[in-house]
Amino acid sequence: MAFLYSDSNKRYHTLDYFYKHKFNSKVFKVSLNGGFTCPNIDGTKGIGGCIYCKGGSGEFGGNPKDNLVKQFNEVKNMISKKWPNSKYIAYFQANTNTYAKVEVLKEKYEAVLNLPNVVGINIATRADAITDECLDYLEELSKKTYLTVELGLQTIHESTSNLINRCHTLKEFHDMVISLRKRNINVVVHIINGLPYETKDMMIETVKYLNNLDIQGIKIHMLSVVKDTVLAKMYMENPFHILTKEEYIDIVCNQLEYLRPEIVINRITGDPNKEDLIEPNWLVKKFCVLNDIDKEMKKRNIYQGDKIKEMN
Repeated sequence: MAFLYSDSNKRYHTLDYFYKHKFNSKVFKVSLNGGFTCPNIDGTKGIGGCIYCKGGSGEFGGNPKDNLVKQFNEVKNMISKKWPNSKYIAYFQANTNTYAKVEVLKEKYEAVLNLPNVVGINIATRADAITDECLDYLEELSKKTYLTVELGLQTIHESTSNLINRCHTLKEFHDMVISLRKRNINVVVHIINGLPYETKDMMIETVKYLNNLDIQGIKIHMLSVVKDTVLAKMYMENPFHILTKEEYIDIVCNQLEYLRPEIVINRITGDPNKEDLIEPNWLVKKFCVLNDIDKEMKKRNIYQGDKIKEMN
């Protein structure tokens, strides 16, 4: 049988498929750095950020020294040489992109929204950094463009969350998903496989939990141990198990079976900076990991959402 949300060999609902069918065009996300910080970096909730972050998330965002239009155009100009008729999503990636007064958010978001061929905006943030006033503005924004709010969760397990210094609760996350969906705002959730001391069952439990929420997409990352982080120091002093490529693929294949087919898999592996990476080395070969996931799903003859059908 063919998978409902695929026109290729993919057995899960890819972001490429979703964009192509929604916008009838090739769509690229352009990563931007709006110069934000995080409440668990600046001392509001915690200090130092999550233990795996090197000075904040979104290392592939633009240069914060450049204004947002310049950041955007530098990427767009490279892409348009190969795909001249593309459309674009402005992706506020670096750090917590709702962590400012609404007037500041408006200035930053709307600087890029009116650029040619920008069809939407993705805003990466935390569940504890969206005020009621911000929610009102996001609802207003969602009526002007294709808006997606990306919420970092990483794990549902509070012991792990405390270990990695997330500094927000599962309840805060759950309540924010409900608040965003009440306003018809699309939600994509980030999770990380391979967090210290988590088992395969714990990682699958995170996905099962998310499948029961009204989310539109998920990003599955593999934990990267990178230089100059608290995680790197922890790993060097007391090494914990790093998932092998085979273990990661096995877990992801299992997770996909517990996700509703309509949930868009926005990402299915990590994308670390090779120069900073300590472990795992196999993560730098992104396309090998993607291909091996495809091969394993074919070998098992499984598709996204298969386990849900069994439970029903």
